[in-house]
Amino acid sequence: MTAHPVVSHQEWLAASRDFLAKEKEFTRLRDELSRQRRELPWERVEKEYSFETPAGPETLADLFDGRGQLLVYHLMFGPDWEEACKSCSFWADNFNGIDVHLAHRDTTLVAVSRAPLAKLDAYRRRMGWSFRWVSSGPGDFNFDYGASSRPGEADMDYNFGTMKVGPGEMPGFSAFRRGDDGAIYHTYSTYARGVDMLNGAYHLLDLTSKGRDESALPFTMDWVRRRDQY
Repeated sequence: MTAHPVVSHQEWLAASRDFLAKEKEFTRLRDELSRQRRELPWERVEKEYSFETPAGPETLADLFDGRGQLLVYHLMFGPDWEEACKSCSFWADNFNGIDVHLAHRDTTLVAVSRAPLAKLDAYRRRMGWSFRWVSSGPGDFNFDYGASSRPGEADMDYNFGTMKVGPGEMPGFSAFRRGDDGAIYHTYSTYARGVDMLNGAYHLLDLTSKGRDESALPFTMDWVRRRDQY
């Protein structure tokens, strides 16, 4: 345990009130950022994408499941992999059960990976996940939305070209909207640290005195294991 200031209750209360003011300001800034996110321009999805699902082939429109909004988690699981990414699995553990709540706000949540459906189903059962997970297979979806490099590419421009990473799979979230005209629109995508806010476990750790406690590790999330491998 490192040396840390220990004070009286009154001093602790005063410091906490001062910090609360900063938290409130951060909350207001986050609300404003969310408002600006909602006002971003949309792009119409012109390409017809196909996904492998337990019910058979489905289009992007089908994935909405009759709702007006679709959230896609680009979960890293390459076609030749035997397991999904351990870090993506850490994120996905946060999503079980929330699809029911999202559905009541006109939003469908689906995870999409390039691995074949049989591998996804086996891994989903292993992890005990209940949210929907479909395969984009060899189609263009993951490539077009910046979550996979195309075969033969030496690297990929990730996070809207702000990062150059090696070939393969990368995480992200993409949001879509069905317009009143029936067309589908791509409204938002986020990658890299942008997906941080979707991990409730990390934000719970942020409330503790140790925080995420990763500074001494070889790399961030070096400690993370699949839930059944700790």
